[in-house]
Amino acid sequence: MSQTFAIGIGGAAGQGVATPGDIFAKIFSRRGLHLNAYNAYQSIIRGGHTFLTIRTSADEVTSLGDGIDLLIPLNQDTMDRHLRLLTAGGACIYNSDTIHPGTPADGRQLCALPVSKMADISRNKVAQNTLAMGAALSMAGVGFESLEFVLIEQFRRKGEAVVKENVDLARVGYEYAATNFQPFREPLPKTENHYAVLSGNVALAIGGAAAGVKFYCAYPMSPATGVLHWMAAHGREAGIMVRQVEDEIGVVNMAIGAAHAGVRAMCATSGGGFALMSEGLGLSAMAEIPIVVIDCQRAGPSTGVPTKTEQGDLWQVLGAAFGDYPRAIAAPLDIGDCFTLIPEIFNVVDRFQCPGIVLCDLLLSEGRLTVDPKQLDFNPPIDRGELITSNGARVHDDYMRYKITESGVSPRAIPGLPGYIHVVSSDEHDEDGVLISDEYTNTAKRRAMMEKRMRKVSGIEAAVPPPVLQGPHDAAVTLIGWGSTDGVLREARMRLAQQGITSNQLQIRWLVPLHGEVILDILRGARHTIIVENNYSGQFARYLRSETGFVPNGHIRKYDGEPFMPHHIVEAVQEQLAGTTTLSVPTHEVMV
Repeated sequence: MSQTFAIGIGGAAGQGVATPGDIFAKIFSRRGLHLNAYNAYQSIIRGGHTFLTIRTSADEVTSLGDGIDLLIPLNQDTMDRHLRLLTAGGACIYNSDTIHPGTPADGRQLCALPVSKMADISRNKVAQNTLAMGAALSMAGVGFESLEFVLIEQFRRKGEAVVKENVDLARVGYEYAATNFQPFREPLPKTENHYAVLSGNVALAIGGAAAGVKFYCAYPMSPATGVLHWMAAHGREAGIMVRQVEDEIGVVNMAIGAAHAGVRAMCATSGGGFALMSEGLGLSAMAEIPIVVIDCQRAGPSTGVPTKTEQGDLWQVLGAAFGDYPRAIAAPLDIGDCFTLIPEIFNVVDRFQCPGIVLCDLLLSEGRLTVDPKQLDFNPPIDRGELITSNGARVHDDYMRYKITESGVSPRAIPGLPGYIHVVSSDEHDEDGVLISDEYTNTAKRRAMMEKRMRKVSGIEAAVPPPVLQGPHDAAVTLIGWGSTDGVLREARMRLAQQGITSNQLQIRWLVPLHGEVILDILRGARHTIIVENNYSGQFARYLRSETGFVPNGHIRKYDGEPFMPHHIVEAVQEQLAGTTTLSVPTHEVMV
Protein backbone atom coordinates (compact mmCIF):
# COMPACT_ATOMS: atom_id res chain seq x y z
CA MET A 1 0.00 0.00 0.00
CA SER A 2 1.38 3.42 -0.94
CA GLN A 3 1.52 6.41 1.38
CA THR A 4 -1.85 7.45 2.80
CA PHE A 5 -3.00 10.89 3.92
CA ALA A 6 -5.65 11.15 6.65
CA ILE A 7 -7.59 14.25 7.66
CA GLY A 8 -9.55 14.55 10.89
CA ILE A 9 -12.16 17.32 11.18
CA GLY A 10 -13.89 17.77 14.52
CA GLY A 11 -16.35 20.06 16.19
CA ALA A 12 -19.78 20.27 17.72
CA ALA A 13 -22.88 19.25 15.82
CA GLY A 14 -23.97 22.32 13.88
CA GLN A 15 -20.44 23.67 13.30
CA GLY A 16 -20.35 22.46 9.72
CA VAL A 17 -18.10 19.40 9.97
CA ALA A 18 -19.81 17.59 7.10
CA THR A 19 -19.33 20.24 4.38
CA PRO A 20 -15.50 20.31 4.45
CA GLY A 21 -15.62 16.52 4.43
CA ASP A 22 -17.77 16.51 1.31
CA ILE A 23 -15.45 18.99 -0.39
CA PHE A 24 -12.28 17.06 0.46
CA ALA A 25 -13.92 13.82 -0.73
CA LYS A 26 -14.79 15.34 -4.11
CA ILE A 27 -11.31 16.78 -4.58
CA PHE A 28 -9.60 13.50 -3.66
CA SER A 29 -11.77 11.37 -5.90
CA ARG A 30 -11.36 13.78 -8.83
CA ARG A 31 -7.60 13.51 -8.46
CA GLY A 32 -8.03 9.80 -9.12
CA LEU A 33 -7.44 8.86 -5.48
CA HIS A 34 -9.12 6.29 -3.31
CA LEU A 35 -10.71 7.42 -0.06
CA ASN A 36 -12.34 5.95 3.01
CA ALA A 37 -14.42 8.19 5.28
CA TYR A 38 -16.16 7.65 8.60
CA ASN A 39 -18.06 10.12 10.77
CA ALA A 40 -18.22 9.49 14.52
CA TYR A 41 -21.09 11.57 15.91
CA GLN A 42 -23.65 11.74 18.69
CA SER A 43 -27.43 11.47 18.52
CA ILE A 44 -28.05 15.19 18.92
CA ILE A 45 -28.70 18.09 16.54
CA ARG A 46 -26.57 20.74 18.27
CA GLY A 47 -23.55 20.45 20.53
CA GLY A 48 -21.75 17.28 21.53
CA HIS A 49 -18.78 16.10 19.51
CA THR A 50 -18.45 15.04 15.88
CA PHE A 51 -15.24 13.71 14.35
CA LEU A 52 -14.99 13.00 10.64
CA THR A 53 -12.01 11.06 9.31
CA ILE A 54 -11.12 10.98 5.60
CA ARG A 55 -8.17 8.87 4.49
CA THR A 56 -6.90 8.93 0.93
CA SER A 57 -4.23 7.24 -1.18
CA ALA A 58 -3.37 6.32 -4.75
CA ASP A 59 -4.00 2.71 -3.69
CA GLU A 60 -7.14 1.17 -2.24
CA VAL A 61 -7.90 2.39 1.29
CA THR A 62 -9.57 -0.43 3.17
CA SER A 63 -9.82 1.10 6.64
CA LEU A 64 -9.61 4.36 8.57
CA GLY A 65 -6.04 3.68 9.60
CA ASP A 66 -4.49 4.48 12.96
CA GLY A 67 -3.51 8.16 12.90
CA ILE A 68 -4.19 11.59 11.47
CA ASP A 69 -1.84 13.55 9.18
CA LEU A 70 -3.92 16.73 9.30
CA LEU A 71 -6.17 17.82 12.16
CA ILE A 72 -8.72 20.61 11.69
CA PRO A 73 -10.32 21.30 15.09
CA LEU A 74 -13.30 23.64 14.88
CA ASN A 75 -13.47 24.02 18.66
CA GLN A 76 -11.31 23.62 21.76
CA ASP A 77 -12.82 20.25 22.62
CA THR A 78 -11.58 18.72 19.37
CA MET A 79 -8.09 20.11 19.91
CA ASP A 80 -7.98 18.65 23.42
CA ARG A 81 -9.27 15.24 22.35
CA HIS A 82 -7.38 14.60 19.15
CA LEU A 83 -4.09 16.52 18.91
CA ARG A 84 -2.26 13.40 20.10
CA LEU A 85 -3.49 11.48 17.03
CA LEU A 86 -1.17 13.45 14.72
CA THR A 87 1.48 11.33 13.06
CA ALA A 88 5.09 12.41 12.53
CA GLY A 89 5.16 15.14 9.89
CA GLY A 90 1.51 15.95 10.57
CA ALA A 91 -0.06 19.37 11.06
CA CYS A 92 -2.93 20.98 12.93
CA ILE A 93 -4.71 23.98 11.35
CA TYR A 94 -6.79 25.87 13.89
CA ASN A 95 -8.49 29.19 14.65
CA SER A 96 -6.08 30.96 16.97
CA ASP A 97 -8.81 33.42 18.06
CA THR A 98 -10.84 30.77 19.85
CA ILE A 99 -8.63 27.68 20.24
CA HIS A 100 -5.56 27.28 22.40
CA PRO A 101 -3.20 24.58 21.16
CA GLY A 102 -1.86 21.85 23.36
CA THR A 103 1.69 20.57 23.17
CA PRO A 104 2.08 18.22 20.23
CA ALA A 105 4.68 15.48 19.97
CA ASP A 106 7.92 16.30 18.18
CA GLY A 107 7.72 16.65 14.42
CA ARG A 108 4.16 18.01 14.35
CA GLN A 109 3.34 21.47 13.02
CA LEU A 110 0.86 23.86 14.66
CA CYS A 111 -0.69 26.15 12.04
CA ALA A 112 -2.53 29.06 13.62
CA LEU A 113 -5.07 30.98 11.53
CA PRO A 114 -5.93 34.47 12.90
CA VAL A 115 -9.46 34.10 11.55
CA SER A 116 -10.85 37.43 12.77
CA LYS A 117 -8.10 39.26 10.84
CA MET A 118 -8.62 37.16 7.73
CA ALA A 119 -12.45 37.28 7.51
CA ASP A 120 -15.48 39.18 8.69
CA ILE A 121 -16.69 36.61 11.23
CA SER A 122 -19.76 38.72 12.05
CA ARG A 123 -21.10 37.81 8.60
CA ASN A 124 -19.81 34.26 8.24
CA LYS A 125 -19.88 32.07 11.35
CA VAL A 126 -18.13 29.17 9.59
CA ALA A 127 -15.39 31.22 7.90
CA GLN A 128 -12.78 29.18 9.78
CA ASN A 129 -13.92 26.05 7.93
CA THR A 130 -13.32 27.53 4.48
CA LEU A 131 -10.06 29.18 5.48
CA ALA A 132 -8.81 25.87 6.88
CA MET A 133 -9.71 24.02 3.70
CA GLY A 134 -7.77 26.50 1.62
CA ALA A 135 -4.75 26.27 3.93
CA ALA A 136 -4.88 22.45 3.99
CA LEU A 137 -4.92 22.05 0.22
CA SER A 138 -2.13 24.60 -0.16
CA MET A 139 0.05 22.57 2.21
CA ALA A 140 -0.89 19.36 0.37
CA GLY A 141 0.24 20.74 -2.98
CA VAL A 142 -3.22 20.82 -4.58
CA GLY A 143 -3.82 23.64 -7.05
CA PHE A 144 -6.36 26.24 -5.96
CA GLU A 145 -8.41 25.69 -9.11
CA SER A 146 -9.49 22.27 -7.84
CA LEU A 147 -10.89 23.78 -4.65
CA GLU A 148 -12.47 26.71 -6.46
CA PHE A 149 -14.32 24.39 -8.84
CA VAL A 150 -15.75 22.27 -6.01
CA LEU A 151 -16.73 25.34 -3.95
CA ILE A 152 -18.67 26.74 -6.90
CA GLU A 153 -20.41 23.40 -7.29
CA GLN A 154 -21.08 23.07 -3.54
CA PHE A 155 -22.60 26.53 -2.99
CA ARG A 156 -24.18 27.29 -6.39
CA ARG A 157 -27.71 26.81 -5.09
CA LYS A 158 -27.13 29.46 -2.41
CA GLY A 159 -26.43 32.15 -4.97
CA GLU A 160 -23.51 33.97 -6.52
CA ALA A 161 -22.76 36.05 -3.41
CA VAL A 162 -22.28 32.97 -1.22
CA VAL A 163 -20.13 31.31 -3.89
CA LYS A 164 -17.89 34.37 -4.19
CA GLU A 165 -17.56 34.76 -0.43
CA ASN A 166 -16.41 31.16 0.03
CA VAL A 167 -14.03 31.21 -2.94
CA ASP A 168 -12.47 34.44 -1.67
CA LEU A 169 -12.11 33.02 1.86
CA ALA A 170 -10.53 29.82 0.56
CA ARG A 171 -8.05 31.86 -1.49
CA VAL A 172 -7.05 33.88 1.58
CA GLY A 173 -6.45 30.67 3.54
CA TYR A 174 -4.57 29.11 0.63
CA GLU A 175 -2.22 32.06 0.22
CA TYR A 176 -1.71 32.50 3.97
CA ALA A 177 -0.60 28.88 4.29
CA ALA A 178 1.79 29.22 1.34
CA THR A 179 3.52 32.09 3.13
CA ASN A 180 3.37 30.98 6.77
CA PHE A 181 3.25 27.17 6.98
CA GLN A 182 5.53 24.35 5.93
CA PRO A 183 4.03 22.14 3.22
CA PHE A 184 3.67 18.42 3.82
CA ARG A 185 6.68 16.33 2.89
CA GLU A 186 4.86 14.64 0.04
CA PRO A 187 2.32 16.48 -2.13
CA LEU A 188 -1.01 14.77 -2.62
CA PRO A 189 -0.64 12.41 -5.59
CA LYS A 190 -2.77 12.45 -8.71
CA THR A 191 -3.74 9.62 -11.06
CA GLU A 192 -5.80 9.23 -14.21
CA ASN A 193 -8.28 6.92 -12.49
CA HIS A 194 -11.93 7.76 -11.99
CA TYR A 195 -13.95 6.64 -8.98
CA ALA A 196 -17.46 7.01 -7.63
CA VAL A 197 -17.81 8.01 -3.97
CA LEU A 198 -20.66 6.14 -2.29
CA SER A 199 -22.01 5.63 1.18
CA GLY A 200 -23.15 2.13 2.02
CA ASN A 201 -26.77 3.26 2.17
CA VAL A 202 -26.61 4.77 -1.30
CA ALA A 203 -24.88 1.63 -2.59
CA LEU A 204 -27.66 -0.53 -1.13
CA ALA A 205 -30.30 1.71 -2.70
CA ILE A 206 -28.79 1.82 -6.19
CA GLY A 207 -28.05 -1.89 -5.91
CA GLY A 208 -31.78 -2.33 -5.42
CA ALA A 209 -32.51 -0.18 -8.46
CA ALA A 210 -30.05 -2.25 -10.53
CA ALA A 211 -31.68 -5.44 -9.26
CA GLY A 212 -35.06 -4.32 -10.59
CA VAL A 213 -36.68 -3.37 -7.28
CA LYS A 214 -40.04 -1.75 -8.00
CA PHE A 215 -41.28 -1.26 -4.44
CA TYR A 216 -39.39 0.09 -1.44
CA CYS A 217 -40.80 0.94 1.96
CA ALA A 218 -39.32 1.83 5.33
CA TYR A 219 -39.82 3.56 8.63
CA PRO A 220 -36.90 5.97 9.26
CA MET A 221 -34.40 4.39 11.65
CA SER A 222 -30.70 5.15 11.89
CA PRO A 223 -28.41 4.03 10.38
CA ALA A 224 -30.64 2.71 7.57
CA THR A 225 -32.46 5.98 6.84
CA GLY A 226 -30.06 6.89 4.03
CA VAL A 227 -31.54 4.13 1.88
CA LEU A 228 -34.97 5.75 2.23
CA HIS A 229 -33.49 9.18 1.49
CA TRP A 230 -32.05 7.98 -1.83
CA MET A 231 -35.21 6.13 -2.74
CA ALA A 232 -37.40 9.14 -1.93
CA ALA A 233 -35.19 11.41 -4.04
CA HIS A 234 -34.76 9.09 -7.04
CA GLY A 235 -37.50 6.49 -6.83
CA ARG A 236 -39.84 8.12 -9.33
CA GLU A 237 -37.04 8.51 -11.88
CA ALA A 238 -35.98 4.89 -11.32
CA GLY A 239 -39.53 3.55 -11.60
CA ILE A 240 -39.69 2.54 -7.94
CA MET A 241 -42.76 3.09 -5.76
CA VAL A 242 -41.53 4.38 -2.38
CA ARG A 243 -43.55 4.50 0.82
CA GLN A 244 -42.71 5.72 4.32
CA VAL A 245 -44.80 3.54 6.63
CA GLU A 246 -45.99 4.13 10.20
CA ASP A 247 -43.97 1.28 11.74
CA GLU A 248 -41.83 -1.73 10.82
CA ILE A 249 -44.72 -4.18 11.21
CA GLY A 250 -46.46 -2.31 8.42
CA VAL A 251 -43.21 -2.07 6.46
CA VAL A 252 -42.53 -5.80 6.19
CA ASN A 253 -46.15 -6.68 5.45
CA MET A 254 -46.42 -3.98 2.80
CA ALA A 255 -43.24 -5.31 1.16
CA ILE A 256 -44.69 -8.84 1.22
CA GLY A 257 -47.87 -7.56 -0.40
CA ALA A 258 -45.94 -5.87 -3.21
CA ALA A 259 -43.83 -8.99 -3.75
CA HIS A 260 -46.96 -11.13 -3.82
CA ALA A 261 -48.21 -8.92 -6.65
CA GLY A 262 -45.10 -9.91 -8.62
CA VAL A 263 -42.53 -7.13 -8.20
CA ARG A 264 -39.22 -7.17 -6.41
CA ALA A 265 -39.74 -5.53 -3.01
CA MET A 266 -37.16 -4.36 -0.47
CA CYS A 267 -37.12 -2.65 2.91
CA ALA A 268 -34.42 -1.54 5.38
CA THR A 269 -34.22 -0.93 9.10
CA SER A 270 -31.94 -1.41 12.11
CA GLY A 271 -32.05 -3.94 14.94
CA GLY A 272 -35.03 -2.52 16.82
CA GLY A 273 -37.11 -2.26 13.67
CA PHE A 274 -36.05 -5.70 12.53
CA ALA A 275 -37.40 -7.14 15.79
CA LEU A 276 -40.86 -5.91 14.76
CA MET A 277 -40.49 -7.55 11.34
CA SER A 278 -39.90 -11.03 12.71
CA GLU A 279 -43.43 -12.40 12.38
CA GLY A 280 -43.73 -10.94 8.90
CA LEU A 281 -40.64 -12.86 7.81
CA GLY A 282 -42.45 -16.03 8.85
CA LEU A 283 -45.33 -15.07 6.55
CA SER A 284 -42.86 -14.56 3.69
CA ALA A 285 -41.49 -18.05 4.34
CA MET A 286 -44.84 -19.83 4.75
CA ALA A 287 -46.47 -18.14 1.76
CA GLU A 288 -43.22 -18.54 -0.21
CA ILE A 289 -43.16 -14.89 -1.20
CA PRO A 290 -39.60 -13.57 -1.76
CA ILE A 291 -38.57 -10.28 -0.15
CA VAL A 292 -35.24 -8.70 0.86
CA VAL A 293 -34.86 -7.03 4.27
CA ILE A 294 -31.76 -4.96 5.08
CA ASP A 295 -30.68 -4.72 8.72
CA CYS A 296 -28.13 -1.93 9.23
CA GLN A 297 -26.82 -2.86 12.66
CA ARG A 298 -26.13 -0.37 15.39
CA ALA A 299 -25.02 -0.76 19.00
CA GLY A 300 -27.77 -2.30 21.15
CA PRO A 301 -29.73 -3.55 22.98
CA SER A 302 -32.89 -1.42 22.98
CA THR A 303 -32.23 2.09 21.65
CA GLY A 304 -28.61 1.40 22.55
CA VAL A 305 -26.14 3.80 21.00
CA PRO A 306 -28.02 4.76 17.83
CA THR A 307 -25.10 6.47 16.06
CA LYS A 308 -22.48 3.78 16.71
CA THR A 309 -21.59 0.57 14.91
CA GLU A 310 -21.76 -3.05 15.99
CA GLN A 311 -22.14 -6.59 14.62
CA GLY A 312 -24.65 -7.49 17.30
CA ASP A 313 -27.71 -8.67 15.35
CA LEU A 314 -26.43 -11.99 13.98
CA TRP A 315 -28.35 -14.20 16.38
CA GLN A 316 -31.45 -12.04 16.01
CA VAL A 317 -31.58 -12.59 12.26
CA LEU A 318 -30.68 -16.27 12.61
CA GLY A 319 -33.65 -16.71 14.93
CA ALA A 320 -36.07 -14.32 13.22
CA ALA A 321 -39.68 -15.57 13.13
CA PHE A 322 -40.45 -19.00 14.57
CA GLY A 323 -40.37 -22.50 13.21
CA ASP A 324 -38.03 -23.84 10.56
CA TYR A 325 -37.89 -22.28 7.13
CA PRO A 326 -35.37 -21.64 4.33
CA ARG A 327 -33.77 -18.25 4.08
CA ALA A 328 -30.64 -16.51 2.78
CA ILE A 329 -28.53 -14.19 4.96
CA ALA A 330 -25.49 -12.31 3.70
CA ALA A 331 -23.19 -9.58 5.05
CA PRO A 332 -21.51 -7.19 2.57
CA LEU A 333 -17.74 -6.95 2.89
CA ASP A 334 -17.40 -3.26 1.96
CA ILE A 335 -19.39 -0.40 0.48
CA GLY A 336 -18.91 -1.56 -3.11
CA ASP A 337 -20.20 -4.97 -2.04
CA CYS A 338 -23.34 -3.30 -0.64
CA PHE A 339 -24.20 -2.61 -4.28
CA THR A 340 -23.11 -5.99 -5.65
CA LEU A 341 -24.86 -8.09 -3.03
CA ILE A 342 -28.40 -6.81 -3.61
CA PRO A 343 -28.90 -8.22 -7.14
CA GLU A 344 -27.26 -11.47 -6.00
CA ILE A 345 -29.54 -12.02 -3.04
CA PHE A 346 -32.64 -11.07 -5.02
CA ASN A 347 -31.81 -13.75 -7.56
CA VAL A 348 -31.48 -16.27 -4.73
CA VAL A 349 -34.74 -15.39 -2.99
CA ASP A 350 -36.65 -15.23 -6.27
CA ARG A 351 -35.35 -18.64 -7.33
CA PHE A 352 -36.14 -20.25 -3.99
CA GLN A 353 -39.18 -18.15 -2.98
CA CYS A 354 -37.96 -17.29 0.52
CA PRO A 355 -36.96 -14.23 2.54
CA GLY A 356 -33.45 -12.80 2.24
CA ILE A 357 -31.68 -10.69 4.85
CA VAL A 358 -28.73 -8.35 4.23
CA LEU A 359 -26.81 -7.82 7.47
CA CYS A 360 -25.02 -4.48 7.07
CA ASP A 361 -23.82 -2.15 9.86
CA LEU A 362 -23.32 1.55 10.55
CA LEU A 363 -19.64 1.44 9.58
CA LEU A 364 -20.63 0.61 6.00
CA SER A 365 -24.08 2.24 5.91
CA GLU A 366 -22.87 5.71 6.84
CA GLY A 367 -19.24 5.40 5.80
CA ARG A 368 -18.05 6.49 2.36
CA LEU A 369 -15.68 4.76 -0.02
CA THR A 370 -14.41 5.21 -3.54
CA VAL A 371 -15.74 2.49 -5.83
CA ASP A 372 -14.47 1.63 -9.28
CA PRO A 373 -17.38 2.28 -11.68
CA LYS A 374 -16.61 -1.10 -13.29
CA GLN A 375 -17.95 -2.67 -10.09
CA LEU A 376 -21.30 -0.99 -10.58
CA ASP A 377 -23.07 -3.25 -13.05
CA PHE A 378 -26.46 -1.67 -13.68
CA ASN A 379 -27.47 -4.55 -15.92
CA PRO A 380 -26.78 -7.56 -13.68
CA PRO A 381 -28.21 -11.00 -14.48
CA ILE A 382 -31.83 -11.17 -13.32
CA ASP A 383 -33.31 -14.54 -12.36
CA ARG A 384 -36.96 -14.41 -11.32
CA GLY A 385 -37.11 -18.18 -10.87
CA GLU A 386 -40.37 -20.09 -11.37
CA LEU A 387 -42.44 -16.93 -11.88
CA ILE A 388 -45.44 -17.25 -14.18
CA THR A 389 -46.54 -13.93 -15.72
CA SER A 390 -48.65 -15.14 -18.65
CA ASN A 391 -51.50 -17.64 -18.81
CA GLY A 392 -50.40 -19.07 -22.13
CA ALA A 393 -53.90 -18.36 -23.56
CA ARG A 394 -55.51 -21.27 -21.71
CA VAL A 395 -57.09 -22.16 -18.37
CA HIS A 396 -54.91 -24.16 -15.98
CA ASP A 397 -57.29 -26.15 -13.82
CA ASP A 398 -54.42 -28.30 -12.63
CA TYR A 399 -52.32 -25.39 -11.29
CA MET A 400 -51.05 -25.94 -7.75
CA ARG A 401 -49.27 -22.97 -6.20
CA TYR A 402 -47.44 -25.16 -3.67
CA LYS A 403 -46.86 -28.20 -5.82
CA ILE A 404 -44.50 -30.65 -4.17
CA THR A 405 -41.34 -30.85 -6.28
CA GLU A 406 -37.93 -32.44 -5.94
CA SER A 407 -36.25 -29.04 -5.52
CA GLY A 408 -38.91 -27.72 -3.15
CA VAL A 409 -39.59 -24.83 -5.54
CA SER A 410 -43.12 -24.55 -6.95
CA PRO A 411 -44.34 -22.53 -9.94
CA ARG A 412 -45.38 -19.06 -8.70
CA ALA A 413 -48.16 -17.31 -10.56
CA ILE A 414 -48.81 -13.65 -9.87
CA PRO A 415 -52.33 -13.06 -8.50
CA GLY A 416 -55.06 -12.17 -10.95
CA LEU A 417 -53.55 -14.17 -13.80
CA PRO A 418 -56.42 -15.88 -15.67
CA GLY A 419 -56.42 -19.63 -15.21
CA TYR A 420 -54.16 -19.64 -12.15
CA ILE A 421 -56.57 -19.29 -9.25
CA HIS A 422 -54.95 -20.21 -5.95
CA VAL A 423 -55.05 -19.53 -2.22
CA VAL A 424 -52.23 -17.89 -0.24
CA SER A 425 -52.25 -17.89 3.54
CA SER A 426 -50.04 -17.72 6.61
CA ASP A 427 -51.48 -21.08 7.74
CA GLU A 428 -50.05 -24.43 6.74
CA HIS A 429 -51.67 -25.56 3.52
CA ASP A 430 -51.99 -28.23 0.89
CA GLU A 431 -50.43 -28.05 -2.57
CA ASP A 432 -53.31 -25.89 -3.82
CA GLY A 433 -52.99 -23.49 -0.88
CA VAL A 434 -56.06 -24.71 0.99
CA LEU A 435 -55.51 -24.81 4.76
CA ILE A 436 -54.86 -28.29 6.16
CA SER A 437 -56.37 -27.56 9.58
CA ASP A 438 -59.83 -26.24 8.70
CA GLU A 439 -61.50 -29.53 9.70
CA TYR A 440 -58.63 -31.51 11.20
CA THR A 441 -54.85 -31.33 10.93
CA ASN A 442 -53.60 -33.68 8.25
CA THR A 443 -50.23 -34.69 9.70
CA ALA A 444 -49.03 -36.35 6.49
CA LYS A 445 -49.69 -33.20 4.48
CA ARG A 446 -48.04 -31.02 7.15
CA ARG A 447 -44.93 -33.18 7.04
CA ALA A 448 -44.86 -33.22 3.25
CA MET A 449 -45.14 -29.43 2.97
CA MET A 450 -42.48 -28.82 5.64
CA GLU A 451 -40.08 -31.19 3.87
CA LYS A 452 -40.90 -29.57 0.51
CA ARG A 453 -39.94 -26.10 1.80
CA MET A 454 -36.80 -27.30 3.56
CA ARG A 455 -35.54 -29.04 0.41
CA LYS A 456 -34.77 -25.53 -0.82
CA VAL A 457 -31.93 -25.30 1.71
CA SER A 458 -29.61 -27.54 -0.28
CA GLY A 459 -30.47 -25.63 -3.46
CA ILE A 460 -29.64 -22.30 -1.83
CA GLU A 461 -26.33 -23.69 -0.61
CA ALA A 462 -25.44 -24.80 -4.14
CA ALA A 463 -26.49 -21.43 -5.58
CA VAL A 464 -24.17 -19.17 -3.56
CA PRO A 465 -20.34 -19.27 -3.55
CA PRO A 466 -18.48 -20.66 -0.53
CA PRO A 467 -15.82 -18.56 1.25
CA VAL A 468 -12.25 -18.61 -0.02
CA LEU A 469 -9.03 -18.34 1.98
CA GLN A 470 -6.96 -15.23 1.20
CA GLY A 471 -3.21 -15.43 1.70
CA PRO A 472 -0.65 -18.24 2.11
CA HIS A 473 -2.02 -21.59 3.31
CA ASP A 474 0.89 -22.14 5.72
CA ALA A 475 0.54 -18.77 7.48
CA ALA A 476 1.34 -18.39 11.17
CA VAL A 477 -2.13 -17.09 11.94
CA THR A 478 -5.55 -17.32 10.28
CA LEU A 479 -7.91 -14.37 10.88
CA ILE A 480 -11.61 -15.23 10.55
CA GLY A 481 -14.08 -12.39 10.12
CA TRP A 482 -17.48 -11.68 8.65
CA GLY A 483 -18.98 -8.72 6.87
CA SER A 484 -17.49 -5.27 7.42
CA THR A 485 -14.29 -6.34 9.21
CA ASP A 486 -12.85 -7.40 5.84
CA GLY A 487 -11.02 -4.14 5.08
CA VAL A 488 -9.37 -3.62 8.46
CA LEU A 489 -8.25 -7.27 8.55
CA ARG A 490 -6.66 -6.90 5.12
CA GLU A 491 -4.68 -3.86 6.24
CA ALA A 492 -3.73 -5.51 9.53
CA ARG A 493 -2.35 -8.48 7.59
CA MET A 494 -0.09 -6.13 5.63
CA ARG A 495 1.15 -4.62 8.91
CA LEU A 496 1.77 -8.10 10.34
CA ALA A 497 3.76 -9.06 7.23
CA GLN A 498 5.99 -6.01 7.79
CA GLN A 499 6.73 -7.40 11.24
CA GLY A 500 7.54 -10.85 9.90
CA ILE A 501 4.25 -12.51 10.88
CA THR A 502 2.57 -14.34 8.00
CA SER A 503 -1.22 -14.40 8.02
CA ASN A 504 -4.19 -15.39 5.94
CA GLN A 505 -7.85 -14.50 6.15
CA LEU A 506 -11.19 -16.26 5.87
CA GLN A 507 -13.93 -13.65 5.43
CA ILE A 508 -17.52 -14.88 5.59
CA ARG A 509 -20.00 -13.16 3.29
CA TRP A 510 -22.83 -15.71 3.14
CA LEU A 511 -23.94 -16.52 6.68
CA VAL A 512 -26.89 -18.67 5.59
CA PRO A 513 -26.02 -20.94 3.93
CA LEU A 514 -22.76 -21.15 5.89
CA HIS A 515 -20.93 -23.81 3.86
CA GLY A 516 -19.73 -25.39 7.10
CA GLU A 517 -17.93 -28.31 5.49
CA VAL A 518 -15.97 -25.98 3.20
CA ILE A 519 -14.98 -23.85 6.19
CA LEU A 520 -13.83 -26.90 8.13
CA ASP A 521 -11.75 -28.08 5.17
CA ILE A 522 -10.08 -24.67 4.94
CA LEU A 523 -9.37 -24.41 8.66
CA ARG A 524 -8.22 -27.99 9.12
CA GLY A 525 -4.64 -27.07 8.25
CA ALA A 526 -4.55 -23.70 10.05
CA ARG A 527 -1.78 -23.24 12.62
CA HIS A 528 -3.47 -20.62 14.83
CA THR A 529 -7.02 -19.32 14.30
CA ILE A 530 -8.54 -16.09 15.65
CA ILE A 531 -12.13 -14.94 15.11
CA VAL A 532 -12.57 -11.15 14.90
CA GLU A 533 -15.96 -9.48 15.38
CA ASN A 534 -17.61 -6.26 16.59
CA ASN A 535 -19.72 -7.67 19.42
CA TYR A 536 -19.40 -8.73 23.06
CA SER A 537 -20.30 -12.41 23.05
CA GLY A 538 -18.59 -13.64 19.91
CA GLN A 539 -21.82 -14.24 18.03
CA PHE A 540 -20.22 -15.61 14.88
CA ALA A 541 -17.84 -17.80 16.89
CA ARG A 542 -20.85 -19.35 18.66
CA TYR A 543 -22.70 -19.76 15.36
CA LEU A 544 -19.73 -21.43 13.70
CA ARG A 545 -19.31 -23.77 16.68
CA SER A 546 -23.01 -24.67 16.66
CA GLU A 547 -22.94 -25.51 12.95
CA THR A 548 -19.53 -27.20 12.67
CA GLY A 549 -18.11 -27.83 16.14
CA PHE A 550 -15.12 -25.64 15.28
CA VAL A 551 -13.50 -23.75 18.18
CA PRO A 552 -10.76 -21.18 17.35
CA ASN A 553 -7.55 -20.64 19.29
CA GLY A 554 -8.50 -17.08 20.13
CA HIS A 555 -10.90 -14.17 19.76
CA ILE A 556 -10.65 -10.41 19.12
CA ARG A 557 -13.84 -8.56 20.04
CA LYS A 558 -14.82 -4.92 20.19
CA TYR A 559 -18.15 -3.62 21.47
CA ASP A 560 -17.60 0.04 22.39
CA GLY A 561 -19.52 1.34 19.37
CA GLU A 562 -16.48 2.17 17.26
CA PRO A 563 -14.89 0.11 14.47
CA PHE A 564 -11.57 -1.72 14.66
CA MET A 565 -8.38 0.13 13.74
CA PRO A 566 -5.53 -1.85 12.11
CA HIS A 567 -3.23 -1.62 15.14
CA HIS A 568 -5.96 -3.15 17.31
CA ILE A 569 -5.75 -6.32 15.24
CA VAL A 570 -1.95 -6.31 14.99
CA GLU A 571 -1.40 -5.89 18.72
CA ALA A 572 -4.04 -8.50 19.58
CA VAL A 573 -2.48 -11.04 17.22
CA GLN A 574 0.93 -10.41 18.75
CA GLU A 575 -0.28 -10.93 22.30
CA GLN A 576 -2.20 -14.06 21.40
CA LEU A 577 0.68 -15.62 19.48
CA ALA A 578 2.85 -14.87 22.54
CA GLY A 579 0.40 -16.90 24.60
CA THR A 580 -0.60 -14.16 27.03
CA THR A 581 -4.34 -14.37 26.30
CA THR A 582 -6.98 -16.01 24.09
CA LEU A 583 -9.38 -13.04 24.20
CA SER A 584 -8.33 -9.53 23.19
CA VAL A 585 -10.66 -6.55 23.66
CA PRO A 586 -8.93 -3.46 22.20
CA THR A 587 -9.42 -0.04 23.75
CA HIS A 588 -10.55 2.70 21.36
CA GLU A 589 -8.16 5.61 21.92
CA VAL A 590 -10.07 8.09 19.75
CA MET A 591 -12.41 9.82 22.18
CA VAL A 592 -15.62 10.11 20.19
